[in-house]
Amino acid sequence: MVKKLKQMAQKKATSSGSLLDNALAGSVKDSAQQIWLAGMGAFSKAQEEGGKVFEALVNEGLSLQRKTQAVAEEKLGAVTSKMSGMAGEVQAKAGQHWDKLETIFEERTAKALNKLGVPSAKDVEALIKRIDELSAQVAKLSGTAPAKKARATATKSNGAAKPAAKRAAARKSAAA
Repeated sequence: MVKKLKQMAQKKATSSGSLLDNALAGSVKDSAQQIWLAGMGAFSKAQEEGGKVFEALVNEGLSLQRKTQAVAEEKLGAVTSKMSGMAGEVQAKAGQHWDKLETIFEERTAKALNKLGVPSAKDVEALIKRIDELSAQVAKLSGTAPAKKARATATKSNGAAKPAAKRAAARKSAAA
């Protein structure tokens, strides 16, 4: 384009004014058309490449989203396991305190019942044993078979208290 302008300038110097104006106008017209065509070509090229660039950006976005989700899931898993561990510790501590509270409650209940004159499971067991011994002695003296009725009757009437007493005794021996 610069060369054309130089040529036109040289022609101007050599040719007449009207001829120069026509040549300059034609040259400017040709240059403008070439610039227009170059712009149209650039626009067409941008349209073609734009679709490809858009697809590439979408694919890159999907890849980034997958990576982000994977990292988030990993962090969520770590936090979940940490919280589960902490919950387990709290539950274990609460269980220990609950056992202590239960033991204290059982001891205080036993003391209150003892003050009221209610026999404990140990007392009932000792009485049953004593009744069995006396039944055996009576049977020996009278010559009949000993009756096991006293133990069965006492166990039925005091069935709920007996396991509770055994648990309290087991806890006491474990604590000691």
